[in-house]
Amino acid sequence: MESSSRRRAAGTPGLVLRSRTGAEFRFDAGALSLELLPTGGPGVFRRYEVLHEPADLVRWARRSRLAPTPVLQITQGEVAAARRVRDALWRVVLARTEGTSPAALDDVRLINEAARRPPLVPAIDADGTRTWAGPGSGTQLLSTVARDAVDLLTGPFADRIRMCAAEDCQLVYADTSRPGRRRWCSMEHCGNRHKVRTLRARRAEEA
Repeated sequence: MESSSRRRAAGTPGLVLRSRTGAEFRFDAGALSLELLPTGGPGVFRRYEVLHEPADLVRWARRSRLAPTPVLQITQGEVAAARRVRDALWRVVLARTEGTSPAALDDVRLINEAARRPPLVPAIDADGTRTWAGPGSGTQLLSTVARDAVDLLTGPFADRIRMCAAEDCQLVYADTSRPGRRRWCSMEHCGNRHKVRTLRARRAEEA
């Protein structure tokens, strides 16, 4: 789940991640808020933690679908707040994908509190392109992410939040495709691995 240093191609949504074998692949989470989840999380996801210092959160923003990348001034306390909201979002999202229990009220409260803060403010640059109004804070960045989570969890794709179908992959995405039949975090990663396993199993049966 660790993000690589390679930037995603301009105009192409998704994070570039590195698998356990070192292979890089593009992961389109379908939403800004879900792009925060691969940075770590509660429980078994703690081993993937990459948000330790303000620079780590800045690097994540650069890799995310925020465009253009805002200038950010982040404090250590805001990094800790980002981890708390991310962990809460993990639990809320997992409750949604499993459909076995409602989201914990404390987790919902954390997301709502972050969303109530002022977000990053978009602006028009002198050359007519999109920019951001002044340097943004970590609190504004987190508010922008939390508002995206609110929109996702209460919007038309709420029932399309899924975990990758591969047994050994726990990446979560929102299927925003028109057919709504997406199964894999990435066709070039888990989708391809499934094809290879299926082909090997077929050949073994034929042999």
